[in-house]
Amino acid sequence: MKQRTKLILRIKEGEEESYKQVISYLIGGGLYFWTGYLAFYIFYHHFQWTLFYAKVLADIIGWIFNYLINRYWVFTHHALAKHALKVTTRYIIITLADFLIDYAIVRSLKSAGLSPYIGQFVSAGFFTIWNYYWYKLWVFKTSGSTKS
Repeated sequence: MKQRTKLILRIKEGEEESYKQVISYLIGGGLYFWTGYLAFYIFYHHFQWTLFYAKVLADIIGWIFNYLINRYWVFTHHALAKHALKVTTRYIIITLADFLIDYAIVRSLKSAGLSPYIGQFVSAGFFTIWNYYWYKLWVFKTSGSTKS
């Protein structure tokens, strides 16, 4: 069955781990998105906080969850444990940049008349690709991670 699946998906020998990582990232990202989205909905809709404060708290909740998923499930290389401070610092840097971009996306779409809930989905589409590459190539980088 495993060989047949590899043939159907045209997975070459040695690429299984990359595919597993992408699938894990997408599942983890989905869990992160829905956690943050639900928190945003509660803060923005039910508590009627401003867009900024609702986004900040929802994102903090989502970021913690996202870090744990990515560090301990998606990007699990043993060398990362030796560089926990560097990995965490990089994650915080990219997360702060992400927040500014995310807030700009959601705020501009809201200003254009779209619901901020729709803005959340638009933003998530962008960050799905954006963050995978940043996480893989910089934040949770494993090859040569001692030199960078």
